[in-house]
Amino acid sequence: MALELTSVNFSQEVKNSDKPVLVDFWAAWCGPCRMLTPVMEELSHELEGKVKVCKLNVDEAPEIAGEYGVMSIPTVIVFNKGEVVQQAVGVQPKEKLLNMLEQYITE
Repeated sequence: MALELTSVNFSQEVKNSDKPVLVDFWAAWCGPCRMLTPVMEELSHELEGKVKVCKLNVDEAPEIAGEYGVMSIPTVIVFNKGEVVQQAVGVQPKEKLLNMLEQYITE
């Protein structure tokens, strides 16, 4: 299951992670965000131990969304060593998300 991020645990889970982190910026009222949820859950299971798959509710942590320039949701951002390395806006197919992550995954 995707890890729920908050303003309290964001730095620890994302900025200080030794693994690549895929963060889904979403909101409960967002239809396209709900369409992306099953894809994120699949990735969470398939990449367990290799990638941290997380969700951040922009209504609950708007300061973090603002810090990363998230203007539309869903937005997915790949972090590697605490830095933004890839970003996509809108519902993304699983294959695209895997392609975004592959170069940062170490076995």
